[in-house]
Amino acid sequence: MDATTDEPALLPDRPRTDARRPVALIVGVIATVLFVALRLAVDLDGGAPLAFDRWWDDAMAALANPVAVIVAWIPATVGGTIGMIVIGVSTSIVFLLVKRPWDALNVAGAIALVVLIGAPLAAVIARARPTDSLAETQATSFPSGHTAVATTIAITLALILRRGWIWVAGVVWVLLMMWSRTYLHAHWLSDVVAGFLEGVAVSTLVWALVEVWRVRRAQRVAEVDS
Repeated sequence: MDATTDEPALLPDRPRTDARRPVALIVGVIATVLFVALRLAVDLDGGAPLAFDRWWDDAMAALANPVAVIVAWIPATVGGTIGMIVIGVSTSIVFLLVKRPWDALNVAGAIALVVLIGAPLAAVIARARPTDSLAETQATSFPSGHTAVATTIAITLALILRRGWIWVAGVVWVLLMMWSRTYLHAHWLSDVVAGFLEGVAVSTLVWALVEVWRVRRAQRVAEVDS
């Protein structure tokens, strides 16, 4: 059987029982609960900014300068709808080319799900953005889609590729995105925190689900071959 593909064989770096899977499930459930709690907190105030939202927005305004604004636009642009589609599709294609279809499915599925959850939710909640927004102005502030997708991609790739430097790069990218969206006053701080929690929940739960599916399929194929 071809050892270079994970369909249906298990790759050498893929144990049948991954100790990270229950951890991912627990983290995903906790992130989901925290996301719902934050959603309720925002709803109780009628969508108005929370106390720490106003404090952070004022702090970002006090630090405003032209150079930082240009820097903030970099992740905002790269992490926009077109940028994320390009990154997601490209990553999935690369995994398919190296014969790792399960990883391609993982990336594509996680990105699709986080968008399908976040975009309609933002439209339904219709939370107003800060009045001094330098980016989007439509009332779709909660949760931050940029942050949600950035977090989803970072964690999904880190879980798949099992490299410490990817975790570090992912943390830096997500924090930069969260800062960027609030520095440009496109989101309240609670919006980007919600986007982060959404991304954590989706990436960990989808990864765990795909891993279970992959291993069970490999086991069934092994039983048939034997």
